[in-house]
Amino acid sequence: MRTVPDALGDHLAGQATTLATGWRLTRRDGTVLGFTDHDEVLVFAGTIFEAAAGLTAGEAEASLGLAAGTQEVEGALSSLAIEAADIAAGRYDGARVEIFVVNWQEPDQHFLLDVAELGEVTRGGPAFTAELRGIASRLDRRRGRIYRRRCDAVLGDARCGVDTSALHADAALVEFIGGRLIVTGVGSIDLSLYAQGHVVWQSGEMAGLRAEIAGLRRDGDGRVRIGLLGADREGAVAGDLLRLHAGCDKSFATCRARFDNGPNFRGFPHLPGNDAALGFARKDALNDGAPVVP
Repeated sequence: MRTVPDALGDHLAGQATTLATGWRLTRRDGTVLGFTDHDEVLVFAGTIFEAAAGLTAGEAEASLGLAAGTQEVEGALSSLAIEAADIAAGRYDGARVEIFVVNWQEPDQHFLLDVAELGEVTRGGPAFTAELRGIASRLDRRRGRIYRRRCDAVLGDARCGVDTSALHADAALVEFIGGRLIVTGVGSIDLSLYAQGHVVWQSGEMAGLRAEIAGLRRDGDGRVRIGLLGADREGAVAGDLLRLHAGCDKSFATCRARFDNGPNFRGFPHLPGNDAALGFARKDALNDGAPVVP
């Protein structure tokens, strides 16, 4: 149970209150931003809460138990706070959001109301709407393993065991059109190795960000066209340096033939399909209905 500070509790018990809401966003790259719905800048909890961005809280729902609550915030895109390019680049995906109630006349009187994660961000003209997902939403995430034919490891992680330090290729961006990167400098590499892989920007405004590869195609002039998943990358400009990382289709055949990693395959390639699992015994070949173990 959380306890409201005495000073703030006394203020809440008064006949009139001067309360505001503050949001502190901590992005995964470590950048911390503060916003408030008050009309002036507030400073508390070691953070400057800007009023220029004008975040506004939407309707919030909560219930007893472990059900995940829902809440939204709305705000304007501003070059001083949140830029459209940052949202498109995914810099705010999964950001930690701390929600405060504060007495704007005495900012030292504040209370941490809730902690959430930034979910889906919807843009509409010069504004955006962001979904706030409570900590209880983590209970909806899959835990453990699922029996299936394909591998459930990530290429190069500890469970996979493949050394990917040399499985990459550098390229330079020539143009970005219609969700496709046009790059040069990759030479005669085998493009199939990078199918279902990912691209990481090495320079420019997008440096450090990544995007999943949906497909690759070699042009006749030596250039390569790369389709991206979620390809709204407004910060990408000609001259940016990129690095293509190898991918894997998670099949046992690819694991064994391309990466020589068959013994460490993290799927169940011999799992029978629905026809075999739900079929019935027939008196043909070895399926005569007799016990497997005599």
